[in-house]
Amino acid sequence: MHPPPLRRIEPFWRDVRFLQAAGQIAFILVALALAAWLISNLNTALEARGLDLGFGFLRRNAGFALTEGPGMARTDPYWRAYVVGLINSLSVIIVGLVLTTIVGLLAGVALLSPNWLLRNTVRAYVEFIRNTPLLVQLFFIYFGVVLTMPSLQDRIEFGPITLSQRGVWVPRPIPQGGFLLWLGVVLVALTFSVLIYARLDRRRRITGDDAHALRWAMVPLIGLPLASWLLLPHPPLAFEAPVLEGLRMVGGLRLTPEYFAILLGLVLYTGAFIADIVRGGLLAVPHGQREAARSTGLSEGAVLRLVILPQAMRVIIPPLINQYLNLAKNSSLAIGVGYLDLYAVSQIIFNQSGQAVQVIALLMLTYLALSLLISLLMNWVNRRMQIPER
Repeated sequence: MHPPPLRRIEPFWRDVRFLQAAGQIAFILVALALAAWLISNLNTALEARGLDLGFGFLRRNAGFALTEGPGMARTDPYWRAYVVGLINSLSVIIVGLVLTTIVGLLAGVALLSPNWLLRNTVRAYVEFIRNTPLLVQLFFIYFGVVLTMPSLQDRIEFGPITLSQRGVWVPRPIPQGGFLLWLGVVLVALTFSVLIYARLDRRRRITGDDAHALRWAMVPLIGLPLASWLLLPHPPLAFEAPVLEGLRMVGGLRLTPEYFAILLGLVLYTGAFIADIVRGGLLAVPHGQREAARSTGLSEGAVLRLVILPQAMRVIIPPLINQYLNLAKNSSLAIGVGYLDLYAVSQIIFNQSGQAVQVIALLMLTYLALSLLISLLMNWVNRRMQIPER
């Protein structure tokens, strides 16, 4: 019997795994060396101009005032201005996400409406908005709609809401006695609702039976705050309506023309894209699902709400995340209509301080954090909407 032939040992520099690891290490070293060279050149250029890469300048007096949102005085530091800009951006993004979801959902359902006039009107809106630049739309809304509205003397009123070229006024909620107690009841009701929904949804995932988790979770969420509102001797919230006194409005909550223009533009623009996503999601549900639901005697509205839309959400949510991210990033176009958002305030800061590199880096990190937070929340929702596997 012949012994097996000896296996030749290849040198390590010919091993594929060694070559792959060496290539990755070499790439990282080159990237680090390039980054160090760029930072060194940048630091040298800044030192020649009497600047540095630190963020200590944020504690210096800004020397300018902001009137939008929380506002700030000229003697406040730069970091205060940055926080004001961030709050202004968040107010647009958060309200915009809620409103654009409503607009997109309604428009998407209307695209499949049997009503010819409604369907084609919404289709014209979607096609027009999707095929024109957002910045052009913002200019049209601000200069062609908002600034051409009547003066305060000839204002337009829709109940407690007032519209004029100087802004939009809505009733302002004012806390009253017992507000903190009522707010505590609301938080307790929210906690109970989350626990009930989580328990019933887990039961649905394990057994496959529909436990109506959302319906039961809404009982404490609505019932407890409503009961406490009725049992308190005085309402915990009062609403102050705007009133015209002389040449100015007194009371209420004012939405400046710039805020109203950027909010309206983002909602209409993003809502058009969401409408097509919703339409595609509804069409993705097999037609047999609709026919089976109709055969049980459900109305068209109940079929859509209970059968079609819950299944379509599994198709809608992933592309919906991209549109939410687009809305957050497109809010930086507010500078086009003069709204003092995060980007506009950052531009003022680096023009005043000369620290453009640090301000732009901080601005990029802030938008990155916002985008990651939106993605994290929506991906969590997406996982909860998936079909449970056995």
